[in-house]
Formats: sequence, C-alpha cells, structure tokens
Amino acid sequence: MSGIRLIGSGYYLPEKILSNFDLEKSLDTTDEWIVKRTGIKERRIARADQATSDLALEASRMAMQKAGVGPDDLDMIIVATVTPDMCCPSAANFLQAKLRAMRAVSFDVTAACSGFCFVLDVARQYLLTGAAKTVLVVGAEVMSRVQDWTDRANCVLWGDGSGAVVLQAGDGAPRLVDTYVGADGFNGQDLQVPGGGSLTTPISHESVDAKKHTLRLFNAANSMRIAVQQFVHSVDVILGRNGLAYQDVAHFVPHQANIRMIQQVAKRMDVDMERFVITIHKYANISAASSAIALAEAIDQGRIKPGDVVCLLVFGGGLTWGSALFQF
Repeated sequence: MSGIRLIGSGYYLPEKILSNFDLEKSLDTTDEWIVKRTGIKERRIARADQATSDLALEASRMAMQKAGVGPDDLDMIIVATVTPDMCCPSAANFLQAKLRAMRAVSFDVTAACSGFCFVLDVARQYLLTGAAKTVLVVGAEVMSRVQDWTDRANCVLWGDGSGAVVLQAGDGAPRLVDTYVGADGFNGQDLQVPGGGSLTTPISHESVDAKKHTLRLFNAANSMRIAVQQFVHSVDVILGRNGLAYQDVAHFVPHQANIRMIQQVAKRMDVDMERFVITIHKYANISAASSAIALAEAIDQGRIKPGDVVCLLVFGGGLTWGSALFQF
C-alpha cells in the first residue's frame, strides 16, 4: 500500500446571493435574529436551470485543472449529496457524463452533512487497496430545493454549492493521512425529508400539501448537544490514533452548521477560534458540501500552508459523524 495524495481541489458557489435582509421581506424574521442564533448573514442559491450535478461539475473542473488530470485519468467519481438531480440515476452518473469521464465508476454516498468525510473514507479504501489510482471526490448540494420557505426557523439555515478534491495513490504532500466515520441510526430521526422515498410514494397532492418533500428539523437543541459531543469525539479519535494533539493541528475545518455550535466545540477543545475555518456567515449550511467548500477555499486563498496539519470534523443527520486528517 502506498500513501494518498491530494493533488487538486476546487469549489463553486452560485452567483445569486440571498441575504438575511432579503428574507426579512417574506418571513417574520430579522437579520439580527438570524445572525445571533446561527452566524449566517447570507447564502448562495442555484439558478432554476442548475441541478446538483451542474454545481458539482464546476467544482470538479477546478479541482481537475489544479491536479493536472483529464477525464480519462479518473478511475472513480464519488459524490456526497442528499439532493441529487433525481432519485435515479445518481448525481455522480450525471457528473460522469458531463465530464465525459467514461472510464470512471461513479456513484453517490448519502450521509447528510457528514457526506464529504464519508466519500473521503470510501475513496481512501479504494486507493489503499490499489483498486483505483485516481479518484474525484465531490460534495454538492442544492438545499434550496428541499426548503419550506415559510418555515422561518429552518429555511434560513441552508444554501447551495459544491466542493471537490482529486485524490491519487502515491507518496508526497499534500496527503490524506487518515479518515474516521461513525453512525447511529437509532437516534437519527431529527432531520428528515420524509417524502420521495418508498415510505411516501407515489407523490400525491396530499403529500405535497403536507410538505413531506421539504426538510424538517426536529429538536434542534438536542441535535446541537449531540453534535458538539461527536465533533470532539471524531477529532479525538483521529488525532489519537495518529499520535497527534490539538496543538499539532494548524487548521480545523468543521461542517458549517451553526457558529454557536462551532464555538462550543472550540471551547471544549480549548482551541482558539482563529484556528477554525469559518464560511457559514457567507454560505450558510450546504450539508455535504460545506466542509468540502471550506477546505478548497482555504487552500485556494493560501490560508493553508505547506507543512500544516488540517483536520476536518463533521456531523449530520442519520446520525452520522466523522473526521479526516491532511498533512500539507
């Protein structure tokens, strides 16, 4: 087995910006209320003609250009998403066709907001066993399409976007050092899109009127409490098995769910917030794409330097959680 190199990264945000002030016009809310409780000031919204694979395509092209690889170099394309173009075929299948990467095996992974760490973990197994040499890993979401835009407590939290990395078997830096993922289906009912699956088919006027095809968030306070615990646990696991401590990590890249949640994680770890890469204020929560975008943007802007140890930490519905460790 050889190592795994991160040879390219990319991200894409739709052009349309939906600010809190825009939402004030249609919802009983205020910019002050949203910022105080979430840290979100604005979010990006995909055009009507953009699907998840379209957003994934832009991030993938950027990552592949930086990696210096073409479509024929890809052995595998894995997309993390809970908002695929359609139930079948997968968003990864659509992306494969748009890239014309006809050699690549393509499939989606569904792990809610933890999705990007899950696809990194899957890619890592293929690369370490030699079953693949070059893998495109993507987190992409159009969360605006599964919102009830009259639900002022929930719809303000979400945005659209995509992030991608190209991983390749081989030694050298930057490298993917390790991944860790976990799940608890017994306690995963607090975040749902109830309609669209086998529990609610065929889609009916009744299911639409009952808003079963939009995202529902239950018991947010309990979810935040569990999330903070699992964020810290995921970091402790991956650092512990690699002989590292908090002070060895230059940058923590968390899932961008809520600024207060991230602040609680930082407090528990006794780590300065300046070491956390934060994008939630400008992009909101983009589910599986959030950590991918934050990582790719930090690399692109030069925040992450050669020699830096970077730790991704994620938590999502399911329940799901995980972490990934990079050495730049």
